[in-house]
Amino acid sequence: MADQAEYGLFDGFERLGGGDMAAVIAIAREALARKPDAALLAFDTRTGQQTDLDLRAPPPPPRKAGRPKLGVTPREVTLLPRHWDWLSSQPGGASVTLRRLVEAASRDPVESRRTARDGAYRFLSAIGGDLPGFEEASRTLFRDDREGFLANTETWPGDVRRQALSMLGWD
Repeated sequence: MADQAEYGLFDGFERLGGGDMAAVIAIAREALARKPDAALLAFDTRTGQQTDLDLRAPPPPPRKAGRPKLGVTPREVTLLPRHWDWLSSQPGGASVTLRRLVEAASRDPVESRRTARDGAYRFLSAIGGDLPGFEEASRTLFRDDREGFLANTETWPGDVRRQALSMLGWD
């Protein structure tokens, strides 16, 4: 099962806080009460995806116990007949086997590193694409060159740099 998403909230280059969506919405409402023209951006701290905040709606109610709490969502999977045959022959059936395969892939260090790198790049592109040294910092990021990345981001706003380093596991 995937962990609950965590988000970081920024006003320009300043990180205002983070947490689950309800916490980020509460922080955003407080920030807008203090500064109505704040330029707020929220990011998923794992994927780097910019996320829209619906500040009009109250936070969602807590989920109740049971399967829906686990986030079980039926979706369609398209496979060839030989894939279905193989899946159905596995202990526990197709769903159990697919969950095991997904869990194993999500623990793969190479895949985890790629996910972290891509997420940090998405975040940096959205918030700091115009920062000095962005291109070279991006090159060092994709080379997995921590020291080069640190050198190329030395003059960047602290919160932006810290968020990227945290997403990369380089903090």
